[in-house]
Amino acid sequence: MMSASLATVSYIGATILFILSLGGLSSPASSRRGNLYGMIGMTIAVLATVFGPKVTLAGLPWIMVAMLVGGSVGLIAARMVKMTQMPELVALMHSLVGLAACLVGFANYIDPLAAANLTSAEKAIHEIEIYIGILIGAVTFSGSLIAFGKLSAKIGGKPLLLPGRHFMNLLALLVVIYFGWVFLHAATVSAGMMALTVMTVIALLFGIHMVMAIGGADMPVVVSMLNSYSGWAAAATGFMLNNDLLIVTGALVGSSGAILSYIMCRAMNRNFISVIAGGFGTGGGKAPAASGDAQPAGEVISIIAAEAAEMLREAKNVVIVPGYGMAVAQAQHTVFELTQLLRGHGVNVRFGIHPVAGRMPGHMNVLLAEAKVPYDIVMEMDEINADFPDTDVAIVIGANDIVNPAAQEDPASPIAGMPVLEVWKAKTSIMMKRSMATGYAGVDNPLFYKENNRMLFGDAKKVLEDVIKALH
Repeated sequence: MMSASLATVSYIGATILFILSLGGLSSPASSRRGNLYGMIGMTIAVLATVFGPKVTLAGLPWIMVAMLVGGSVGLIAARMVKMTQMPELVALMHSLVGLAACLVGFANYIDPLAAANLTSAEKAIHEIEIYIGILIGAVTFSGSLIAFGKLSAKIGGKPLLLPGRHFMNLLALLVVIYFGWVFLHAATVSAGMMALTVMTVIALLFGIHMVMAIGGADMPVVVSMLNSYSGWAAAATGFMLNNDLLIVTGALVGSSGAILSYIMCRAMNRNFISVIAGGFGTGGGKAPAASGDAQPAGEVISIIAAEAAEMLREAKNVVIVPGYGMAVAQAQHTVFELTQLLRGHGVNVRFGIHPVAGRMPGHMNVLLAEAKVPYDIVMEMDEINADFPDTDVAIVIGANDIVNPAAQEDPASPIAGMPVLEVWKAKTSIMMKRSMATGYAGVDNPLFYKENNRMLFGDAKKVLEDVIKALH
């Protein structure tokens, strides 16, 4: 077994690797290295914990069996889950972190050895750690399950806005604080368990209510937010178990997730508190109404693949804007084939990525990296927007809300002020969509009716294959 000093050194090494991992993940070019650092760090952390001084030989077989089962499930999931299902998988993984925090908290409270030899002040601090850890874990668990349901379309994307929901949330908070006081002053374990159970039920209901009240357009922020929650749940677990590595890594995940959520809210011109409060976005996928003063007006010009190919044949500068439709059609490899073909004929092809494209942060970057698209032609929204006036053809593949000009042109629009990719400023824009349906936010798109816009209907992969054939 490993000595305490060697375990501590291993934890420090793992922490350094985790920090290097986060640094590597900040750029697509270094993301592979970042992932490698993270895997090595986690391997060191697990080995230092399993063979550390706190694990007895009698408990080792049980740990090995648990690791074998969990590792097998994770390996099978990683191999079977499609890239389009990654947001759902991430949400599900977050729920497991929250569940683990809850189970560790309850086990820690009923363990007679956990609070042995503690002074009254230390015992109170330990119980506060348990209470907060279970609270965060329960919210993360139920909220992540609802996010999983929304992302997988098992639950509708329309926000559930209960009457007096803000008052209900405030009342729930006051009840949680009251039972926290009851928990800290409980004379027996059974009395404390009663308070813990009530708080856990309220936290689970709050997690459900919180995510149900958030509309489809804000789901990428929700995934990032739940990532932050899972980090704080892990940190709380570290405090309960007196494990320094869990505290540090949990804090890293929690803080980085919070920063990412803030960045994404800025990218959507949204206030983080208003996202949590919910109420934006609808179920999505609905066709615009046939009439009404607020509806976009104009003529929709539809083209076929051969016409799109002719436009691309004459183009010198092309910008491709991928969206969730590309993910659904699994068209990323076909997109790269088109990119190679155009670049081979001297066309300057680049990609414009919106921070909230898809269903989770970095969704489009992951898909393009899988297809081996060069990192140097994948540009962020702020880098590419100024170049659209000089772009001959802007191709939008299955995106809607992130290229909606109503964000800039209609002050009354629900997405007014949201930064978008200004594809309508290109000489010609081509929207590849299955239909005239709205995006995930359920907001109509005036881009469909712009004079320089062309609609290319159909499955993205099949349509792109037809375009490539026509180009050949």
